[in-house]
Amino acid sequence: MRKFTVYFRYLRQQIKTRKLVYKFFRWRYKHISNEQFLNLISVIIGLLTGLVAITIKNFTHFIQQILETDLIQDIHIALYFIFPPIGALFVILIIKYFIKKPVESGIPFVMYAITKLKSMLPSYHTFASIITAPVTVGFGGSVGLESPTAITGAALSSNLSRWLHLNLKQRNLLLGAAVAGTFSSIFKAPIAGILFAVEIFGFDLTMTSLVPLILASVSGILTSYFFMGKNILLHYDLVHHYRLSDTPFFLILGITSATTSIYFVKVYYKIMGFFEKIENHWKRWALAGLFLGLTIFFIPTLYGEGYEILNHILINNFHFVVNTSYFTINHNDVYMIILFFVLLVTFKVVAMSLTFSAGGIGGVFAPILFTGAISGYVFALIINTTGLFSNQLATENFALVGMAGTIAGVLQAPLTAVFLIAEITGGYDLIVPIMLVAALSYMISRKVLKYSIYTMQLAEIDALPTHDKDKFAGKLIEWRQVVEKDFIPVKPSMSLGYMVYNVVTRSHRNLFPVIDDKERFIGVVTLDDIRQIMFNRDLYDNTYVRDLMHKAPDVIIYEKDHFHDIMRKFTETSAWNLPVIKDDLYLGFISKSKLLSVYRRKLLELTSE
Repeated sequence: MRKFTVYFRYLRQQIKTRKLVYKFFRWRYKHISNEQFLNLISVIIGLLTGLVAITIKNFTHFIQQILETDLIQDIHIALYFIFPPIGALFVILIIKYFIKKPVESGIPFVMYAITKLKSMLPSYHTFASIITAPVTVGFGGSVGLESPTAITGAALSSNLSRWLHLNLKQRNLLLGAAVAGTFSSIFKAPIAGILFAVEIFGFDLTMTSLVPLILASVSGILTSYFFMGKNILLHYDLVHHYRLSDTPFFLILGITSATTSIYFVKVYYKIMGFFEKIENHWKRWALAGLFLGLTIFFIPTLYGEGYEILNHILINNFHFVVNTSYFTINHNDVYMIILFFVLLVTFKVVAMSLTFSAGGIGGVFAPILFTGAISGYVFALIINTTGLFSNQLATENFALVGMAGTIAGVLQAPLTAVFLIAEITGGYDLIVPIMLVAALSYMISRKVLKYSIYTMQLAEIDALPTHDKDKFAGKLIEWRQVVEKDFIPVKPSMSLGYMVYNVVTRSHRNLFPVIDDKERFIGVVTLDDIRQIMFNRDLYDNTYVRDLMHKAPDVIIYEKDHFHDIMRKFTETSAWNLPVIKDDLYLGFISKSKLLSVYRRKLLELTSE
């Protein structure tokens, strides 16, 4: 009786909740337009992403404070190398025994969700990165917190959109709003946040899409100001103004930034690819953790995100950076200092890749900024040291502009690079060299790298977001929506009589796929092929399917062909039905009319308000 009473109360509460939800939706449709409602939700999403950014950052600092003050206050800094592998191990255990599902931390997963998951991120992503990313970075993992913050905000946006029954276009837009709010709140750079969403996710800059991005970005930065005050992540005060005579050196910096960007992406994928071949995650953790520990043992400067190092570089305080080295470096030995900075540029991407391979959760944005700033600084230091030129370069300016170069090269997002660095400076005095270096780095790296660090893996599975609505609609088509399996297959050894009595009479199709005993596709027989002989009983026993079959005009490869490949095959063959092959086996047919019908529906989903 008690169980029945509890169940009845629960049922009554559910009914009340549903009634309230129904009343809310009825009121919303009556009093608020779709555009107004979307703008309101964008403000809420900006607020949420700002809170997520603050939560993740504070949780990370809390872990760092415990380690630095309570556990290792009397231990030499060289022993810091044990903590990053331990942090990665904790993350593996949290995912395995608490979350129990794979945790994605990067921007690529948000992009994948847009193209392949209808912008619906799993609900556990609303909290997974909040736990795992601070543990990774708090224990010294050489990665950033921006991407985990972005994916958490995107997951909140996705699940809120689902609850509010928003359409596909609105869900896509609010995912972009979440990312814009994330970067705006972290860097206090609202314009850069908007441009990041546009460049990376391929959103159109129409008024319908631009206003929600603006509102989310502003809401995110206001949330950050409210809780964090004017405290900013990167501190920079312009001391040395841009000089026209420095322009040739900025041109060279653009080339070196592109080189650094290419190195960054290639090394990242080489290391990740090597460890992905190790299927046992415990062995992967042990090997990657060992190399990660050794890397940070010899170069403790690579410990953690690296923003503290960046802030000292931006005020030209190289002494602080050099003091973090395990080895004693004479501060007056410029060549040793240059060598040390070159090692930082070389091994930051290695430490980052090892952190990911060991099981850590984080992002690539902070390492990109770190690598760019150090590479720009060491470039100016080399020019000043050689004495070949009369110009004495402002090393902190080149460090700042170097960050723009690597963002443009690694992410292939030049506008984001320009406005992020310009907003960090609080002015536009360096806008000309920033634009120059970003453009050069982008153009050169684009020639060598077809895809950015975010899109290289997505390109392999055709999951890239795009500005082209036609292509995007094609990417959204699911195979199960278009592959038809109601064609009755026949075997080559089947007689005409058997085919007529047992196949043709039962089929409502005029096309019959021919398969062998292993269900491999061989050819087709159409009703037109047998129409003139199907009533001639004298041929029933001595005419076989192998005598009647012919080659299909073309075939569709399930694992390889995509919408535009399929449409090209339909155009070239003038066929209306083409067979689909999966793992060399017959799967079904795709009809041109059904494919175009599904495509039109997807296009309407993308363009409907």
